[in-house]
Amino acid sequence: MEWLVLWLLVAIGIGLLLLSFRLLSLREVSISFLLNAYAASFFGAIVAGAGLLEYPVRFLAAYTDNSVIFEYLLYPVVSVYVYATSRRSGWLGVAAQCAGYAAVLTGVEVVFERYTDLIEYRHWTWGYSFVTMFFLTLAVRLLAGRVIGKAEK
Repeated sequence: MEWLVLWLLVAIGIGLLLLSFRLLSLREVSISFLLNAYAASFFGAIVAGAGLLEYPVRFLAAYTDNSVIFEYLLYPVVSVYVYATSRRSGWLGVAAQCAGYAAVLTGVEVVFERYTDLIEYRHWTWGYSFVTMFFLTLAVRLLAGRVIGKAEK
């Protein structure tokens, strides 16, 4: 069951990534995606490495403790959509959208934690996930906006 869910998540992530090119330029997608992948992999390695949460069923289990699909595909794709939907928003709008995306991601994580072996909280809660994803999404969104804005000038 878990492997089917993982492959389904890969298909959804790739599909959403390809669809994002209809909304944004290659530069915008690349910057948003890569900034988030870098930041998520850094924090994910710390959280999983410290044993705060665990991914019992995961791709590349022999090589890493973190969730490769989430940190290198799904979360970066979400970051692309955060950028796409908040490009013309003010600070409050950007923060509200980051909170909304973080809430949805946290909700999905809670469902996976309760009903699958894809993630297990050790010394972690959904509240930590929400706060971490909110601030990371906001930071990446603001940084991507600055980098893309500078590149356009």
